[in-house]
Amino acid sequence: MSLRISALNSIPTTKEQPGKITPKITAVFGSHVFSLKTAREYLSDEAYKSLVASIKAGQKIDRSMANQIANGMRAWAESKGVTHYTHWFQPLTGTTAEKHDSFFTLKSDGTPIEEFDGAALIQQEPDASSFPNGGLRATFEARGYTAWDPSSPPFIIEIGHGRTLCIPTIFISYTGESLDYKAPLLKSIDALNKAAVDVCHYFDKNVTRVTPTLGWEQEYFVVDEGLYRARPDLVMCGRTLYGHNSAKNQQLEDHYFGSIPERVYAFMRDFEHECYKLGIPLRTRHNEVAPAQFECAPIFEEVNLAVDHNTLLMDVMSRTALRHGLRVLLHEKPFAGINGSGKHNNWSMAADTGVNLLSPGKTPKTNLMFLTFFVNVIKAVHDYADILRASIASASNDHRLGANEAPPAIISVFIGEYLTKVLNDVKQRVTDNMDEQDETMLKLDIHKNIPDLLLDNTDRNRTSPFAFTGNKFELRAVGSSANCASPMTVLNTIVAQTLKNFKADVDALIEKGEKKEIAIMQVINEYIIGSEKILFEGDGYSEEWEKEAEKRGLPNLKTTPLALDAMVSEKNVKLFVENGVYTPSEIHARHEIELEKYIKKIQIEGRIMGEMATSMILPPAIRYQNLLAKNIKGLKEAGLTEEAYANQKQILDKISEHINKASDLVEQMIEARKKCNAIEDTREKAIAYEREVKAAFFDKIRYHADKLELLVDDKEWYLPKYRELLFLR
Repeated sequence: MSLRISALNSIPTTKEQPGKITPKITAVFGSHVFSLKTAREYLSDEAYKSLVASIKAGQKIDRSMANQIANGMRAWAESKGVTHYTHWFQPLTGTTAEKHDSFFTLKSDGTPIEEFDGAALIQQEPDASSFPNGGLRATFEARGYTAWDPSSPPFIIEIGHGRTLCIPTIFISYTGESLDYKAPLLKSIDALNKAAVDVCHYFDKNVTRVTPTLGWEQEYFVVDEGLYRARPDLVMCGRTLYGHNSAKNQQLEDHYFGSIPERVYAFMRDFEHECYKLGIPLRTRHNEVAPAQFECAPIFEEVNLAVDHNTLLMDVMSRTALRHGLRVLLHEKPFAGINGSGKHNNWSMAADTGVNLLSPGKTPKTNLMFLTFFVNVIKAVHDYADILRASIASASNDHRLGANEAPPAIISVFIGEYLTKVLNDVKQRVTDNMDEQDETMLKLDIHKNIPDLLLDNTDRNRTSPFAFTGNKFELRAVGSSANCASPMTVLNTIVAQTLKNFKADVDALIEKGEKKEIAIMQVINEYIIGSEKILFEGDGYSEEWEKEAEKRGLPNLKTTPLALDAMVSEKNVKLFVENGVYTPSEIHARHEIELEKYIKKIQIEGRIMGEMATSMILPPAIRYQNLLAKNIKGLKEAGLTEEAYANQKQILDKISEHINKASDLVEQMIEARKKCNAIEDTREKAIAYEREVKAAFFDKIRYHADKLELLVDDKEWYLPKYRELLFLR
C-alpha cells in the first residue's frame, strides 16, 4: 500500500467530543507573561521602578537591580512549574533560536540549589558559528552574545509537559555587529521616535515619545498531517512542487468567510488559548479565499512587541497543529493555481499624548499635523521604494507577488479618492495663497468628512502594495512566512529620514522669516508634488499599470536576486548608516545572507524536484505504461482490430511522451545546477539559479509530471493530490 493510500485511510473521521467550556479570555490572558503587573508582585519597589525606567525610558539597569529582577522572575517562573530558562532570539535564519539552561546548580560543597542571577538574565554567550553572518566572522570565531530586551516581556513557553522561561534578546557578534532581526528594529524605532518627536513639536510640545505600531494579519494553510508526510516537497520545501489543479478550487468563492471545518476550528481554539496565555491579543479568525486557507489577526501593539508576538505565533501554531493531526503551511505559495498567503502589516505612529499621528483630527491644527505625517510617509515610500521592495523579497514571496492575487512587485501607494482630492486642494491653495500667507488655507476641514474618509478607504484597493486604510498604512506585500521586523525596520527608517529632511526644510524657511504654519504648508506642497508618481488608484494587476509604471520610472523588480540590489546601493547604505540602524558591514552582510538563502532554497527545491520525479512520479507512470502496453498487445493478439484499442494507444503515446520529456528535463536541470554551483560570486550565482534553473526548468518539468497525474491510474499514484490536500481535513 502506498504512503498516499495509507494517509487517506488514516484521516480522522470522528468529531471532537464535547468538553469543558473554554475559559474567558480575560481569565487567562497574559498568565504566562512576566508583565509589569506581575513584576509589581514579585519585585521590590526599587527593582520595579528600575525595570519600568528601562522599559519606558531606555535607562540601563545596574547589576544589583538586575539580580533582584532575576530573582523575582525566577520565583514567578518556578511558581508556574518552570525549571529552565533561555535567551529567545531571532537570528537571520528566519526562525527563532534558544539554548535552555536549568535554574539548577551545585554549590562548592555539593549542595544543589536553584539559582538565576542578573548576569544570566542580561547576557548569554551562545555558540554563533553556525548562524548566518554574511562574512562578518570566520567560522572559527564562534562567539556571539544575546542581550536582554526589557521592552519585550519574558514569557513561559509550554512544550508537552515542560515549561521554559523565555527572555527576548538581541543577538550580536563578539565585535558588536547585529546578527538578528530585533537589534536593527529597535534602532529603527529609536530613529523614528527622535525624528517624529521633533516634527510633533511644531504642533504639540507635550509629545515626548512617538512609537510605531503594528497590526499584522497572518494567512496560512492547514492540511492533514498524514497527507503532508506523504509529500516530500511539502516536508522539505513547504510547497508542492508538483500537483495538478483540483477540478474545484476557489472558483465558487464558497470558502471565503465560510463555516470553519470542525477539526480546524478545534485547532484554532487550541492555539488561540496558548496565544492568550502568552499575551498575544488575537482578535479575528476566518476562512480565507483558497480552500484550506485561513487567517488570524490581533489587536495593534507597539511594533517591537508585535513582531515578537507574530514570530511566537508561527511557532505556537505549528506545534499546536501536530496535536490535532494537522500541519500548518506558512509558505507564500504552497499550492499552484490558487491564492497564496501574505502577512499584511498595518503600520502607524502613536504619540505618548494618546494621538494616532495618522488619524485626521478635529481642528485645523491637528489636521495639519495629520497631513504632515501622512504626506511624509508617502514621500518616504516614493524616495525609497526600492529598499522597501527589497525588504519583502524572498524565494517564496516571488511566487506570490504580481500573481493576480497579491500586490504587484511595483511599489505604489493607494490613498483613496477623498484624500487624493485633499492633496490636490492643498496644492491649489498653497499655489493661490503663496504670496498672501493667508492662514485660511490651513483650514482643511478634514474632520468634517471623516465618515467619507472611512467609507472611501474601507473598500480598499487590494491590488495596492501600500494602501492608506483610514488611520494606518497597510503594507500588503509582506510574505506569510516572513519576519515582520525586516520591512518594519525599513519603513521606520525611511520615514525617520524623511521627517528629518522635512524638519530641516521647514526650519530653513522659518529662518528666512516665514511663519511656521505657512512654512509647513509650503514644504508639504513640495513633497506632494515630488511624490505624485508613486500614487496609484487603479488596478495593480493590469498590464496597463505595468506600462504606466515604467513611464513613471517606478521599478518593477520581479525576482529576489535583482530586488536585493537596493540593499547595497550607495543611497540606501547612507540611509541606514546616518540613522544608526546598520553599519556598512552589517548591511552588506545581510545582502550576502539573503542571496545565499535564495540560492539554498532553489537548490533544495531543484534537488527535491529531481528526486520526486525519478522515484515517485516516473515509476508509477512507467508501471502504468507497461500495463497499457501489455493490454494493447493482448488485444492485438486476440485478433481485435486497431480501432478497438486506439484510445488506449493514444493514452500510451501521451504517457510515453511525458515520461521521456520529464526525464530529459530533469537531467538537463541537474547539469544546469552543476554549472550554477561553479559560480563563485554570490549575486551572479543567485541570478543564474533564478534564470538557468528555476525559470528554465521548474515549470516545464512540472507540466509533464502534472499531465502524468491525470493519465495514470489513481490507485497507482504515490503523491496526495490537490483535491485531497485541500479538501480532506
